Amino acid sequence: MTIEVKVPVLPESVEDATIATWHKKPGETIRRDENLVDLETDKVVLEVPAPADGKVVELKAAEGDTVHSDDLIAVIEEGAVEETEAKEEAEPAPAEEPESKAAPASGSASKEEPKLSPSARRAAAEEKVDPSSVEGTGRGGRVTKPDVMRSIRAGGSRQEERVKMTRLRSRIAERMKEAQNTAAILTTFQEVDLKAVMDLRRRHQEEFVKKNGIKLGLMSFFVKACTDALRKFPVVNASIEGDEIVYHNYQDIGIAVSTERGLMVPIIRNAENLGLAELELAIAEFAEKAREGTITLEELQGGTFSITNGGVFGSLMSTPLLNPPQSAILGMHNIIERPVVENGEIVIRPMMYLALSYDHRIIDGREAVQFLVTIKQCMEDPARMLLGV
Repeated sequence: MTIEVKVPVLPESVEDATIATWHKKPGETIRRDENLVDLETDKVVLEVPAPADGKVVELKAAEGDTVHSDDLIAVIEEGAVEETEAKEEAEPAPAEEPESKAAPASGSASKEEPKLSPSARRAAAEEKVDPSSVEGTGRGGRVTKPDVMRSIRAGGSRQEERVKMTRLRSRIAERMKEAQNTAAILTTFQEVDLKAVMDLRRRHQEEFVKKNGIKLGLMSFFVKACTDALRKFPVVNASIEGDEIVYHNYQDIGIAVSTERGLMVPIIRNAENLGLAELELAIAEFAEKAREGTITLEELQGGTFSITNGGVFGSLMSTPLLNPPQSAILGMHNIIERPVVENGEIVIRPMMYLALSYDHRIIDGREAVQFLVTIKQCMEDPARMLLGV
């Protein structure tokens, strides 16, 4: 019996999807629930599993095609799949021939193939370098990895490659440009001394891990500080719809996560009601899901305020872009020990620059600055978050 495989019903906010990767070809067998194809939407990649054991008869769409809910994309002939044993180990690559065999016979018109070390072969493949264009400096003219890299630096590889933007990257580009074109974005800066928080983490880390099964990081403190600041300055948690300002009585905090496919911002719902351990667990879970590609559309939708941490890549300072329709975003940066003046004395402290980009149409400079100062006060004196002052 033939079975039709169709595009699953997409969420209301997603109009269509793109065929990203077929994992089976016509004629190949497939097992029930084995992933047949990846569908890429504006936000996530959806897996379409096989509905039954059988053989793939036909693929109705090619990689790169746009499809919609309930579109027919493949046909499977249902049937039993024989058990096959996969080889546990790949066969070893054949050893390189001795130099005497590598050289062509006298008078041969064929071009001598260059002798490459394994690392040079990998480098040439990765950098798309023609090995025959590389002069070998190894023993017997052997091409080494430094030879390949030297050839690249000398202009030995000038190929170009055009790759179509993924749906996610295109959507990121659209939203970032939308933010620039629509909002009146302004950024204000502040610096924060993280010694108190880092000392607190150091004192209680072991006990925290034993109790909660996860390390106490910095991000949970910043999320907690943001929830305090958003409570004091609710307009920073608001958004614009038409000619109205929408104030949210909840704080859904988006945490930017960098993945191989692009930037994703999963949402921690009602972050104002969560403790440090709950925040750490939520952040870790979302980060893992985003990087593994298992995060759902629902987990990426909504959000009233966002936090992005360029410091993990070494950024000293930046002006983050808004995540529409949100009106503000906090940028964290690299922690650097610097000399600062404290009580009239020069001391070394772990300092971080903070940046708040905000929509100046509804958030005034006074509120933006005071918002950042509140975060600074919470981080430099964490007891304020417990006391609510």
